[in-house]
Amino acid sequence: MEQHTGLILDEEAIGRKLRRMAYEIYERNAEEKELVLAGILDRGLIVASHLEKILREIADFDLRVVNLLLDRADPREVTVSGEADFNGRVIIVADDVANTGRTMLYAMKPVLTSLPRKIQTAVLVDRTHKFFPVVANYIGHSLSTTLQENIRVDISGDRIRGVYLS
Repeated sequence: MEQHTGLILDEEAIGRKLRRMAYEIYERNAEEKELVLAGILDRGLIVASHLEKILREIADFDLRVVNLLLDRADPREVTVSGEADFNGRVIIVADDVANTGRTMLYAMKPVLTSLPRKIQTAVLVDRTHKFFPVVANYIGHSLSTTLQENIRVDISGDRIRGVYLS
């Protein structure tokens, strides 16, 4: 098992952050009939799935979750698993951590080839080192770090167990 230092959020705090994010999503989109939660890779998909579960408890709009698959080292090619009709829909692109904004920007490529009604972003942890013009609309926890520090989200199965700074 990977060694972690500097616990930032434990599982209980993460649950509260995700619930608050889901309520914010609901409040800003209460008039919508449908939302598409597009999770980046496996970690963003887990965040999107948690948001979906909470939104199903509190909101009455239709929800669809899709996975945006890309190689973070070379993100030029993005594929979508699941129904990929983004036309006229509200799309919320989700990830676990937003660092420079690069992954989030490239992940939007298939969304931008459509004509979505709105594009919003959701991240569990947002860092302040943006090199690309992507701003998170829904943030669980915002954190200022040095470029040498790393944020690690500990995920086991579908559980988000902790967020660590190393």
